[in-house]
This record gives sequence, C-alpha cells and structure tokens, in this order.
Amino acid sequence: MQKEKIRVIQYGCGKMGKIFLRYLHENGAQIVGAIDNSPDVVGKDIAQIIGLEGEYGVCVENDAEKVFRENQADACIIAIASLMTDMEPHFSLAAKYGVNAISTCEEAFFPANTSRDITERLDTLAKENKCTLTGSGYQDVFWGNLITVLAGATHKITKIKGISSYNVEEYGIALAKVHGVGLTPEEFDVQIAQNAELPSYMWNSNEWLCDKLGLTITSIEQRLVPTTHKETINSVTLGADIPAGNATGMSAVVTVQTAEGIEIVTECIGKVYPLGDVDQNDWEITGEPSTTVIIHQPATVELTCATLVNRLPDIIKADPGFISTSRMDIAQYRSKSLEQYI
Repeated sequence: MQKEKIRVIQYGCGKMGKIFLRYLHENGAQIVGAIDNSPDVVGKDIAQIIGLEGEYGVCVENDAEKVFRENQADACIIAIASLMTDMEPHFSLAAKYGVNAISTCEEAFFPANTSRDITERLDTLAKENKCTLTGSGYQDVFWGNLITVLAGATHKITKIKGISSYNVEEYGIALAKVHGVGLTPEEFDVQIAQNAELPSYMWNSNEWLCDKLGLTITSIEQRLVPTTHKETINSVTLGADIPAGNATGMSAVVTVQTAEGIEIVTECIGKVYPLGDVDQNDWEITGEPSTTVIIHQPATVELTCATLVNRLPDIIKADPGFISTSRMDIAQYRSKSLEQYI
C-alpha cells in the first residue's frame, strides 16, 4: 500500500523560505500552503519561487489563519523570527489546528529556561491538540549532535570549546535585529548587551547540549560584544550603509559550568561580512583523548534548511508537546521520499 505524501505548510517564503520550498519539493513532500507578508512574493505560485516550469498550484498568501484553516497539513516549517516572544503566536496558530511545527527560531532550539512561561503554554496547547512543536537548524547538527557523537568517543571530558560564525545577510531582518546590526556602540550596549531577555544562540545551544549529554548546569553566563568594521559597509538586509564603528553584528560568548566538572565555552559570531570573510565552525573537546574538529567554510544556510526538512518525520512521530530535538534521534539523511520514514 502506497503511503500518502507528507503535507506541509511553508510559513515564511523569504531568503531561507525559498530554499525550504525547493528542498520540500525535491524530498517528496506535498506543499499545501505557503505564507508570507512580503509583496515581492504574495500571490506568486511557488513554482516561480522554486524555479520550476509551469505551475505548482499553490500561491503564497498573507492570511496565515486562512491557510491553516483551509489546508489539512501534517507539518509546518516556520522561518520568520528568532525569539520566542515573537514566535508564540505563530507556534500557537499551528498548534490550534493540530499541525506539527518546526522552526528556525534560534531560541526555540531549547527555550525551556530562557522563555519558560511561553514554552509551557505552547507545550500545553500542543498536547491538547496532539501535535509537536520544536526548533532546529544548523545548531541541531553542528553545535549539538556533532559534539554529542564526538563525546561518545571520549573517556574523560574536562572542557568543550566551540566557535561558529555566519553572515547575517543570508538570514533576513529578524536575525539582523537581534544581532544589533547598524546600532551605534551606545545603542548596542542598551538594546543588546544589557538586555537580560535576549539570550544569544549559544545560550540555548549549550543548554541543549547539556540536556543531551545528561549534564547538570550550575551556572551559565553570556557576554555580548559588538563587531565593527573600520570602513563603511553596506547591508542589503537593512537596506542601508553601516558607518565605520557601528555594529555590523555581534560576538556572543557563553560559559557554562556543570556539576560534573565539564566547562562549556562557546562563541558565535554573526555579522555582516566584509569581503573575504567566510563561515567557520570549530570545536575542541579537551580530555582523554582530546579531539579537535574544523568544518571548513560550512554552507550554514543550506545546512539549516536541510536539517529542518530532514527532521519532519521526527516531529510527526514525536510525542505531543513542545519537545526539544535533544529528546529525538540524531538528525538523519533522507535518501527516500519523506513519507517513507513515517
């Protein structure tokens, strides 16, 4: 008996959404709805966005509730925000209609502590409507599962250190704003560095890693520092030039101490790249034995999109609620059409 294709709504059809749509199509998903509020894409058949000949039969709409109400979907990919305060209404909408949802929202990767009340509300709503909500992305594999696997080959660990960088221009305005792009040093200090409600992405990632490794956090702290450039640099995402000395993004260093004696120190650098800069992802496990892994120039955007699409069978099979991917199997490559993994 032939299985029915996974029916998916793409929520956000911007820079990353275009990649999601193509990956979904090429992985055998049936795209039943597409949502965005940009006049550049609203009303377009998604075939135009993906680059397919002819028509797919699904046009981008700006009425999210209408799309959920009129299209019975198994899952939804939400690619529109970086913080749980912004994501709650969108997760809630998916849960209201019993649609499993996975988001690129970086805080959603492990929000149980940084946005406890929101996570608990969403967890209750998802359980009531028998669906799963979660966050995933590049960090799922390259800041999480990769380190977990390396730890599995280590006898004794004393420290885990990681550094990762990415170009904020490739992700959209939501990510650029939480990195303080374009702010003066004084504005950055008030709006970003001193903002206790703004967890850096490594904060949530480190908590995910501790959950996966069974470590007990005794303390966690972050330091947010603006990145700058000595010359004026243009940001296509902002649609403006960033004067020399203003923030092109930020460096976030998160330090975790654990009851097990393992220290985790991680840094993520998200900024508008000057000519010549490339993404990096370097990790070092100190212990017996010590291991260093360097991912040369990772394609961070595409890796993020592929991870979420590959995760769709996992969230469909997971227990209802807001469930971190730290409680799911390691992300897997899907060589067959997605429905074959349900």
